[in-house]
Amino acid sequence: MTKAAAPWSFTQKLVFRFFLVLFLLYIFFNPNGVLPYSDYAYDFYIQPFHTLMVWIGKDILHLSYPITVFTNGSGDTTYDYIVIFFIAVVSLIAAITWSLIDKKTKTYNKLFYWLCVIVRYYVAITMVSYGFVKVFKLQFPFFSPDRLLELYGNSSSMGLAWNFLGFSKGYNYVMGFAELSSGVLLLFRRTTTLGAIVTLVVAGNIMAINYCFDVPVKLLSTALVVMALFLLAKDIYRVVNFFFLNKPTNAANITAPVFRKRWQNIAIIILKYGLILYIVIINILQSLGALIKYGDESPKPPLYGIYNIEYFIRNNDTIAPLATDTTRWKKLIVSYPEYSFVQFMNDSTKGFAFKPDIIKKRIEMFSYNDTTKKSNLVYSFPQKDILLLTGKLDSNSVVIKMKKYDLKNFRLINRGFHWVNEYPYNR
Repeated sequence: MTKAAAPWSFTQKLVFRFFLVLFLLYIFFNPNGVLPYSDYAYDFYIQPFHTLMVWIGKDILHLSYPITVFTNGSGDTTYDYIVIFFIAVVSLIAAITWSLIDKKTKTYNKLFYWLCVIVRYYVAITMVSYGFVKVFKLQFPFFSPDRLLELYGNSSSMGLAWNFLGFSKGYNYVMGFAELSSGVLLLFRRTTTLGAIVTLVVAGNIMAINYCFDVPVKLLSTALVVMALFLLAKDIYRVVNFFFLNKPTNAANITAPVFRKRWQNIAIIILKYGLILYIVIINILQSLGALIKYGDESPKPPLYGIYNIEYFIRNNDTIAPLATDTTRWKKLIVSYPEYSFVQFMNDSTKGFAFKPDIIKKRIEMFSYNDTTKKSNLVYSFPQKDILLLTGKLDSNSVVIKMKKYDLKNFRLINRGFHWVNEYPYNR
């Protein structure tokens, strides 16, 4: 690739053909959803492939279980792995067939340039989106009350990572601006090599977290790393000479193909900067909208907090706080809109739909496992931080008095930041 007119070797052409089909198919199956109405288009064209992947899993791979779950919050479903298998096989067959049919083409310099454009814009848009949700601190929220009470040993490895990353707003800024920087650098030809290097480091860290903490975005993060390596491949000798061998290196050939008609070149420039402007604006607007609804400073649900039960009366009998009791409440934890947790005396926890009506001072509670059995309670605050519930709970009459726990009593919240530490404060 150092000489534009030099013919490519058979191996170069074969590898290029493979990656051309591979990347285009990957983007087809995994659009980043930033373009207008792209999600609607994806929902339309992906349905036949759901059927195809189910058939491949059953009749070709002979999986021991049927595929019933498709890409959701997890990007590492069985379906997603079969998609990767399908993409790899199709890419290999296409590359070999293409190489057998087309033996006259000497180079693919223009096609290679446009593939690099597609790949770097795909990676850039993804990294910019990743960056904004961290700068606005949307991906990793601060501890909710139920998380504050959860034992380390009871959390999942992904939950542990989310708690760690969600604790510090400053660290979110560091991660966010690193991802934004890598994305922005990839949007321009002159900074593509630097952008690919930064992306390799940043996406490599994302991939390491996903693998080491069992975060189900392993396939996407791996694809971003592979794409960053692909963008670096053409400059590998320059990178090695500059960073490792301390040798001078030539400037990269960043010449873009020029169209014959002037209006076409102008249209490409307008399209490029229009897309960049759109990416930035839409990410900011979406992040601001989400920040109001889901951010750390968003309005908290009614009765938000942790409540310790002071007494629990059921059917006119005061229930003693025995550690073996699996029905008496120990704590009420209200963390999310229309959802709460009850911790029982044996420290087991169960989630409930929890719908307070702040006008009528009533609460409707029920288990999602059985929505027909609904409990209706009346709540009041006879004293500051004292919550009183009365009414029917599972067909039993109850009177529950509880005291709100001050979240600032948690060491994790009240410790704060210290420039000077005479001794390590590791608790």
